[in-house]
Amino acid sequence: MKTKTILELLTLSASLYHIAKDTHLMEKIQEYSEKSKQGINQVAAEPLLDEDGNELELMDKILHKAGEMKQELEMKIEELVAAFYKKINVAHLDEIKALNEKQDKADRTIALLEARLNKLELKT
Repeated sequence: MKTKTILELLTLSASLYHIAKDTHLMEKIQEYSEKSKQGINQVAAEPLLDEDGNELELMDKILHKAGEMKQELEMKIEELVAAFYKKINVAHLDEIKALNEKQDKADRTIALLEARLNKLELKT
């Protein structure tokens, strides 16, 4: 009997958790939709003129704003890619420097060993 009650309580708490989680998700969706609705209203209220001086229709305004956003997005992507490649290049330069230092150290060690070998050959 107690096991059945514990299982029922666990099931109930899991159901409540999922309902609360779904409610939170719905609140976030509603928040995002309100923000987008405000953005669309702002675009619609903003007067934009074409080449002839006539005000653009709503769809034309939206298309114009989408074009502007596309250009901004492309610029930001270009900046991020450039920064990324710069970081990669710096990382490669650091690795190259480290390898060059190792090679110099190995060359010095080889030269020292050759000098010791020559010294030993001269003694014999």
